[in-house]
Amino acid sequence: MVLLLLLLTVAVFFLFNLLPFDPARLTCGKVCTPELLEANRHRLGLDLPVLQQYLNFVTGIFTGRTLGADTASPIVCSAPCLGYSFLRHADVTSLIARALPVTFWLAIGGFIVWMTIGLVGGVVAALRRGKWQDRTLLTIALIGYSMPSFFLGLILIFFVILTWHLLDFPSASAVQAGPFANPGKFIGTMLLPWIVIAVLNAAFYVRLTRNQVLETLNEDYVRTARAKGLPERTVVVKHALRAGLTPIVTAAGLDIAGLMGGAIITESLFSLPGMGVLAVGSVVQSDLPVITGITLVAGFFIISMNLIVDLLYGVLDPRVRVS
Repeated sequence: MVLLLLLLTVAVFFLFNLLPFDPARLTCGKVCTPELLEANRHRLGLDLPVLQQYLNFVTGIFTGRTLGADTASPIVCSAPCLGYSFLRHADVTSLIARALPVTFWLAIGGFIVWMTIGLVGGVVAALRRGKWQDRTLLTIALIGYSMPSFFLGLILIFFVILTWHLLDFPSASAVQAGPFANPGKFIGTMLLPWIVIAVLNAAFYVRLTRNQVLETLNEDYVRTARAKGLPERTVVVKHALRAGLTPIVTAAGLDIAGLMGGAIITESLFSLPGMGVLAVGSVVQSDLPVITGITLVAGFFIISMNLIVDLLYGVLDPRVRVS
């Protein structure tokens, strides 16, 4: 993981800092005079050798940086320093810190909803294979898997909020305050985004769980457990489902890691100021430091979740535990 994170910093730095244009030109817009351009280039350290720029970039993540230390108005960027946005006049870390909680609660809530529906629905479909329950669940899963998230979000907004007035329009402040400040307002704000996030993923996990449970139900150890007279719930949950969780955990880890980088469509539909909205705005405005920081954070989540998934293998499957 440490090696991958190091390679990630190398890839991100050289990808965004060695492009065939001057990054300093993005810091001053249309009023970019040669003097201002040179001053910004010096303040950002872009006039240093490339290797020194990379070392400053990496050390800034751990110890912080002072941009333009020899100028009249230095910019102090505390650790972890991911850069400074001249367009927003703020360090990248603070911008991400404001957006990340929104995306975090969106991802966690959606994850809980889709895993609950996916696991329960998949087990029921497997145990009722070929019956109406199985066919109904698979049909619903197919419809959910085929439905675009933006279309579902618009339908929910039109009927639940605008027509039936069952919920108020999502409040960004309620999400940023967290679930403990005002639980009712928080859940009312996040319920529809959770549903939009969960529908597509739940459909996939229903099918995946069904296939895994059907595969493990035919194993010898499951037949042995039933022959010993164990309750059907114990046979299904402890033996069949647990043995089939490995690919489910793998897919879940990658899905939630990708979601932590930002759910662009869902956040935009419900006006949630999360990582996805921040990323889109940074791309439109060519805010290179923010794009770099978001890419690093998203890559960090993916690498970290891969490590967590590997560790969970030993918990779920005794065959892969290290003695």
